[in-house]
Amino acid sequence: MTTSTQADPSAQTSLALYRMMLTIRQCEQRLARSFQRGRVPGPCHTSVGQEAIASGVCAQLRQDDAIFSSHRGHGHVLAKGLAPRELIAEIYGRQDGCSNGRGGSMHLFKPDIGLMGTSGIVAASILQACGGGYSFKLMGSDRVAVVFFGDGAVNNGAFHEGLNMASIWKLPVLFVCENNQYATEVPFDYASGIPDVGRRAANYGFAGHEVDGNDVCRIHQVAGKAIQRAREGGGPTLIECKTYRTRVHAEGMSDFTYRSREEVEAWKARCPIKRLRKQMLQTKAADPETLDRIEREVVQVIDEAHAWSENCPFPPAEQATTHVFCEGEPGGRQRPTGADRVGPPPPGDRQITFMQATLEALGEAMARNPLTFVLGCGIGKRGGNFNTTTGLFDKYGALRLCDTPICERGFIGLGGGAAMTGTRPVVDFQFSDFLLDGAGEMINQIAKIQYMSSGRIKMPIVLRGCAGIGHSSATHHSGNYYALYAGFPGVHVVVPSTPYDAKGLLSTALNGDDPVIFLEHRELLTVKGAVPAEAYEIPFGQASVVREGDHVTVVALARMVHESLKAAEQLAQEGISVELIDPRTVAPLDMPSIVQSVARTGRLLIVDESFAPYGVGAEIAAGVADSAFDELDAPIKRLNGAFAP
Repeated sequence: MTTSTQADPSAQTSLALYRMMLTIRQCEQRLARSFQRGRVPGPCHTSVGQEAIASGVCAQLRQDDAIFSSHRGHGHVLAKGLAPRELIAEIYGRQDGCSNGRGGSMHLFKPDIGLMGTSGIVAASILQACGGGYSFKLMGSDRVAVVFFGDGAVNNGAFHEGLNMASIWKLPVLFVCENNQYATEVPFDYASGIPDVGRRAANYGFAGHEVDGNDVCRIHQVAGKAIQRAREGGGPTLIECKTYRTRVHAEGMSDFTYRSREEVEAWKARCPIKRLRKQMLQTKAADPETLDRIEREVVQVIDEAHAWSENCPFPPAEQATTHVFCEGEPGGRQRPTGADRVGPPPPGDRQITFMQATLEALGEAMARNPLTFVLGCGIGKRGGNFNTTTGLFDKYGALRLCDTPICERGFIGLGGGAAMTGTRPVVDFQFSDFLLDGAGEMINQIAKIQYMSSGRIKMPIVLRGCAGIGHSSATHHSGNYYALYAGFPGVHVVVPSTPYDAKGLLSTALNGDDPVIFLEHRELLTVKGAVPAEAYEIPFGQASVVREGDHVTVVALARMVHESLKAAEQLAQEGISVELIDPRTVAPLDMPSIVQSVARTGRLLIVDESFAPYGVGAEIAAGVADSAFDELDAPIKRLNGAFAP
């Protein structure tokens, strides 16, 4: 851990840093005025007083390096190369903003300049940056991932999980803490038992620095060395920049209930822009006329950007639902329909287990694409808790079969960041109950990134694990949570019941560009079935008619397909003809096939191992009641597990 000392960059670099700091300051002051005049439809978090950090760090980056940021990210995105008018238009909610008007102040994206997004969830970007670093390492690139976060994030679990993963895998990540003394309105010296941030890096075994966050020259120097070390394979660095925001947490909020006017004025006197100007004049690096000219030029750029943004159109209403998924959209995989649909091959005679079928699909994907890799506890040499990766470690090594610490939020978030930056992670979380530890990363980040980035960032990630009761493992290893995840737009939820379906559906997941939760019932892993040896895909949203019948439609999932089939065969002896439908995917759900069957049989029973309230059965029942009510000859019935943990 080191502390600050003065180091002067060249005159040319100093002028560039001065221009960038002025650009950030003038842009945010314009945004603050616009907020006061009602031109900003959402929140606006400024970083006035913190301009030295973004300017000093990003000046050392290449365009292909990636940055990740937080809700207070205006300065970071401008310093990374975003045009001021694209930022202002976004915050005004306009179509020509960097996120097409759907992100506002907190969700800024432009991947073609390495801006991978800013997040309104504190500390989430730390894990995404680790994922970016993992991608660059897997690609054999010398690119670097940088993440900016506030002091509030360092008390979050994502900070600790992220730094630990970056350390053990020597990821090319620069962690930049902008310690502005307050997390929203809570003082850092109250919220943290450790008075400083930079020294925490030593606990994870890598370099840490504590610098004056208003000294752009020192930041530029320290960041430059850290970035170069990362490019050369030296691993991560943590830099704490002690600074201060001189405006409120968010425009429109009160300010002096938790800090004093005297404190704010004292920090204003330490303005990083005035400091650099004074330094350049003293060292003769620039004259007053040059610096005044730069300021006039920056003001003109911001004025023009503001005027341009005010004339940009708002997004059309129909765009509110675009880019939820990539399939079916420009640049995405088109789902074949009608006469163009080519089905998977017949099952054939070869008999293998459910577990072996998914292993084949994963092995085929890894052989086909060197950017496909697996994360999870024990999936390396051991081959996975359920032999999900048996034999793959010997073929592909530790980088592509990556054993993780027990930190589900951490490696799920890292997987999301890896998918954002060009690789194809498969996260093996063992049991669906464990995925709940990373639910925030799944729902708030992975499921939303394509939407928030207007489709410019794909999310090809598969999260797989076991679900279901029946093996005496009690409440923390038996959950069925597919209904929960199916309720969130942006993620596919797959629940296969046979080895044939498991291989085809997992292949579809591994070859797609959308996030997929792939749930494998624990009691089906050793079930055998006919599976073709060749690679094939089964499209999502196409139910399987497991058994044809005329008297009643039964819709069942996973293990309940097998139980329902036994019951159907018994009922056939009594003259009752059951049509059994397996949706195979919960999201998307093939309602047309179910409705078509009910229209013929007149009756519907939904069999779902999970509990009934707010479940998949309720959704199916509502859909049939809406589309086939007149075809029903009896009330819809549901058979579920008990409503108990």
